[in-house]
Amino acid sequence: MKIKIKKIHPHGIIPKYQSKGAAGFDLCAVEEIRLQAKKSALVKTGLSLSLEDGYELQIRPRSGLALHHGITVLNTPGTIDSDYRGEIMVILINHSESDFIVLRGDRIAQGVITKVYQADFIECDELDTTSRGSNGFGSSGIKS
Repeated sequence: MKIKIKKIHPHGIIPKYQSKGAAGFDLCAVEEIRLQAKKSALVKTGLSLSLEDGYELQIRPRSGLALHHGITVLNTPGTIDSDYRGEIMVILINHSESDFIVLRGDRIAQGVITKVYQADFIECDELDTTSRGSNGFGSSGIKS
C-alpha cells in the first residue's frame, strides 16, 4: 500500500518501519512540551496523510514509554479516518508522579494501518439467544 504523507511542519518526521516484521511505525513530536504528572496533553506530529477508503490509522502507545515513564496514549487506540486530512496529533497522558519532557523528534506513539469494515445495522425486536445471554462484565471467566 502506498500512502501519501505531507509534512505540514518543517520538523515533521516521515515515519518508517523499524524492522521487516513491524506492524507499527513511530510517530514523532514536532514540539517540546512538558507533560505534567497525572495530566494529559495534545502533541503535534507535523504530518497529515491520505489513506485509501476502507482503512484507518490507529494511534497506539509505545511500550517503552509506558513501561519506563508511565506515558501512554489516552484514547487508545486513537483513530485517524480515511477521509481526515488534518494534522495527526496524539493525546498523551502521564500516569507517573513526575513531569515528563517530550522533546522535538521524540518518538511518542506508533501508528498501525488497519482494515475497516462498516456494518449494516438492522433494527429488530428480538436477538438470538446464547448461553451467556446478558451476563456482563467478568461473566465469561466465571466457572460454574
